[in-house]
Amino acid sequence: MDADRTPERTGDGRTTADSGAGTGRPVRLWLCADEDLPPQVAGALAERWLDRREKQTAREFVSERDRRRYLLAHILVRRVLAGETGLTEPELVIRRSARGRPFLRCPAGGPPGGADRLDFNLSHSGGYSLLGVARRRRIGVDLELIERLDRAGLPPDAVTGTFAPEERAWIARARTDALGARRVLRLWTLKEAYAKARGLGLGLPFDSFAFTLAADRGVLAFRLPEDDPTGRWSFLELEPVPGVLVAVAVQADDGPPPPLQLHHGFPRAGRGEPDTLTLPEPPGRARGVADG
Repeated sequence: MDADRTPERTGDGRTTADSGAGTGRPVRLWLCADEDLPPQVAGALAERWLDRREKQTAREFVSERDRRRYLLAHILVRRVLAGETGLTEPELVIRRSARGRPFLRCPAGGPPGGADRLDFNLSHSGGYSLLGVARRRRIGVDLELIERLDRAGLPPDAVTGTFAPEERAWIARARTDALGARRVLRLWTLKEAYAKARGLGLGLPFDSFAFTLAADRGVLAFRLPEDDPTGRWSFLELEPVPGVLVAVAVQADDGPPPPLQLHHGFPRAGRGEPDTLTLPEPPGRARGVADG
């Protein structure tokens, strides 16, 4: 990805520097397993809802499993955004920024339902899709399986070599290999979520910012990168399903953090109520080496 440090333009011409005015509306997460929709249903909905570019991308997958995962993830995006905007799924126009970040192009006069300045972010891994939606603030999400590093067979340095020195030192102090692997994945998901919220992805060097984490869960401090010196971000770590780690980065303002709603499964009538969680206050600024 392009590592240019100029502020990224959002879909309505705003930049990441001026899109942070928040409201009290909840941040919403949707966690959906691949098996939540039968393949035949997913295929039929994809044919009705996805645009030409999305259908073409789906056809290019060699693996049928990967194609189904792509379809489910993009069906999920359109279903949730339709509920947020009042538009139908096929009416949604989804475009990508110069750096590849998806955004919703609103119709003239704004979408029905007052969904102004809607931001969303998608992650999928290991049979799960995770979609985060926020209004008038940026959001980034990442989802990874705890067993991913073992399955991939990657040497630890292949991942931790991209981290900041204080983070590598914290990982090295882990008393067991399992704890060290979990620390690696916690940091990776948080870094991915923040970089995706910024719209930079892997174009933002992972050693240019650093997290200080609590022993079990939670961000104690955050060292911002030089190109985001005054940024305010709330971070949340979750394990909504055993073995699945989730990280969320949400742009903060001067008010209290908004509530967060976690929905399980593909959105359809009859689903249960979401879990209601509280976003933490933005962490303090990190200055030293991570503890623990």
